[in-house]
Amino acid sequence: MSFLGFVFKNLSRRPFRTFLTLAALATAIGSVMALVGVADGFQESFRGVYESHRVDLVVSRQGTADRLSSSLEDDFTAVVANVDRVAKAAGVLLETMSIEDQQIYGVPAMGIETDSWMFDDYGITPTGQTDAVYLGQNLAERMQAKVGDAVDLFDEPFRVGGVFQSGSVWENGSMILPIKALQRLTGREGQLTYINVILDEDVGQSELPAVIEKIESVDPKLLALATDDFVSTDTRMKLAGSMAFMTSAIALLVGAIGTLNTMMTSVLERTGEIGILRAIGWSTRRVAAIVFLESVFLALTATLAGGLGAALLLTVLSATDSAAGVLQPSIAPSVWVRGLVIGLGIGLVGALIPAYRATRLHPTEALRNQG
Repeated sequence: MSFLGFVFKNLSRRPFRTFLTLAALATAIGSVMALVGVADGFQESFRGVYESHRVDLVVSRQGTADRLSSSLEDDFTAVVANVDRVAKAAGVLLETMSIEDQQIYGVPAMGIETDSWMFDDYGITPTGQTDAVYLGQNLAERMQAKVGDAVDLFDEPFRVGGVFQSGSVWENGSMILPIKALQRLTGREGQLTYINVILDEDVGQSELPAVIEKIESVDPKLLALATDDFVSTDTRMKLAGSMAFMTSAIALLVGAIGTLNTMMTSVLERTGEIGILRAIGWSTRRVAAIVFLESVFLALTATLAGGLGAALLLTVLSATDSAAGVLQPSIAPSVWVRGLVIGLGIGLVGALIPAYRATRLHPTEALRNQG
């Protein structure tokens, strides 16, 4: 029998125990991958909002912890647009709306000037009406709405002026209103959440700090950040990442303890067998390799099963009304890599003590205990 065949034979001796260990590990690792996938997908959804419009910088209010809820005077848009090396700027008011009559809640609403370059990016023609609302494709399907249909927002009648499709999952689940209409509906006349900025095409990464400094020198209220920095440093994103990290640490500990228990039991059950292997000349390194390979095989198999389960869960969740337009329906390759690293770590950590115990067994003592 080959060395690997010997490893697999040991795992198949107690199929029910092996199955329970795999199930527990797959649940732990799958939970980690699902949560990390949600956190990363959440961040990617928001990053896609800016990347789909080729935004280089986002200007928000200085000192605001939650940058997606910051408040700026809308006069700043024209001022920022006139800063040297700025190609164009567009103010955005971000709010959350509800469509009560259809029981659809938590819909992102963006207020944008209908004659701005951002509005042109959506490929829709503004109607020129102040009571027009424009729906992302996912939201329109969810509402079963088409152009010309009536929509009530805060008990005020609006008409669907168009349906757009964006490169951002988040935007496809949102709505756009003329900025003055959204300001009036939400009682935020003259206010913006942030300003999207596109720089001149020849501006390189080395020039970004100088442009940022020029924008912030306009007024001490302004905070200009590169798109990636704006997304990654937002309070919501940091909180989601922290929760995923803490869950990963707990899963690693629980999984390692479970693997330790299984492998320790396996070593104790095979005391006599290990004694025979040592008696016929097997080195302590080879005996330890059996324990480590069994443990790593269990962990990596559980990672594959858990990852597939997590991918299926995210696919189902992303199709629900509450998560459509926010969750990515798949797990990114980077999350799979992290899952494999966690699985490998669990396998190695869980095998340390059992492997040490196996290598410390003297052949005569092992055979005597077996007898």
